Amino acid sequence: MNRTKRKIFETSMKLFAEKGYDGTSIEEITSEVGVAKGTLYYHFSSKEEIFNFLIEEGMNLLKNSIKIKIDKQDKYIDKIRAIVLIQIKIIVKYENFMTIVLSEVWGNSPRSNTCKKYLTEYLEIVKNIVQEGIKEGEIKPYNADIITSEIFGLACSSLLQKKTKEIKVDELFKDLDKSYVQSLKVRKD
Repeated sequence: MNRTKRKIFETSMKLFAEKGYDGTSIEEITSEVGVAKGTLYYHFSSKEEIFNFLIEEGMNLLKNSIKIKIDKQDKYIDKIRAIVLIQIKIIVKYENFMTIVLSEVWGNSPRSNTCKKYLTEYLEIVKNIVQEGIKEGEIKPYNADIITSEIFGLACSSLLQKKTKEIKVDELFKDLDKSYVQSLKVRKD
C-alpha cells in the first residue's frame, strides 16, 4: 500500500472510531489527510469501499496472526493461549479498528453485515480449535460456541480497561491465562 493510500486508510480508521461511519464525511477525511477528493477517489471509489477495505484488512491481520501462532503449538490449550495473547495485542495496538468492528457489528446495515461476516469467519477458526481440543480430550467438554465467545469477549473487554489505564499486555495475558484459559484444561492427575 503506498503512503497516500495508507494515510487515507489510517485517517479513516481514526475518524470512523471517533465519530462513527455516518458521522465522518469524505471532506473530513481529505482535509485531515491533506489531499484533494480526486486523490482519495483514485485510491477508493467511496467511503463504503474504505470501510470494507479497513474491515477486511484488519480481520485478515487478526486471522493471519492467529494462524502463524497456532501452527507453532502442539497442544490445544497452548493454541488457545496463543489466540488470547494475539487478540489482546491486536486490540491494544489497533484499538480504533476494534472499536469500529464492535460498534458496527450490531444491526442489519450493509456495514453491520460486513463486520458480522468477517467476525463470524474469525470466530469459526477459534471454534474449530476449541472443538478439536475437546475431541482430543485436552479441553473440558463445554459448549464450544460459549468458549469461543468467552475467549473473544475476554480480550475485547480489555478495551474498557484501556480507557482508564494503560494496558500492560503481558500482565493482562497472564491474568486471563490464570483466571480463565487454564480452567479449560483437562487435568490428568
